[in-house]
This record gives sequence, C-alpha cells and structure tokens, in this order.
Amino acid sequence: MIETRLIEIEAKLAFAEDLVETLNQTVIRQQGQIDLLQQQIRLLHQRMQEARPDEARTSIDEVPPHY
Repeated sequence: MIETRLIEIEAKLAFAEDLVETLNQTVIRQQGQIDLLQQQIRLLHQRMQEARPDEARTSIDEVPPHY
C-alpha cells in the first residue's frame, strides 16, 4: 500500500515537473515576443517623431478641452 502511494506521488511529481518546464518555455517565448514588440514600438515612435517634428503641429492637432 505504501509502495503504491509512493508510485502515485512519483507520477504526480513527474507530471508537475513536466508542467513547470512547459510553462517555463512558454514564459521564455512570450518574453521574447514582448521584447520584440517593445523594440518595434520604440522604432515606430522614433519614425513618427522624425516624420513629424513638434514644430510642424497645427491647432487642428491640439486636443480639444473637456467640458
């Protein structure tokens, strides 16, 4: 009976270890995607600033006051 419980616990531990590794790989992949997206956003922001400097803005671009 103890041996059966020990086998069950070992099986659950192996499953948990596999799950943790799978989740770890998912987190690593998602962090890479986040890093890439942040880099793309910085590049887009930089290009927007270069294409349209602050002095080129008009009154049409101003945010209207909130009532």
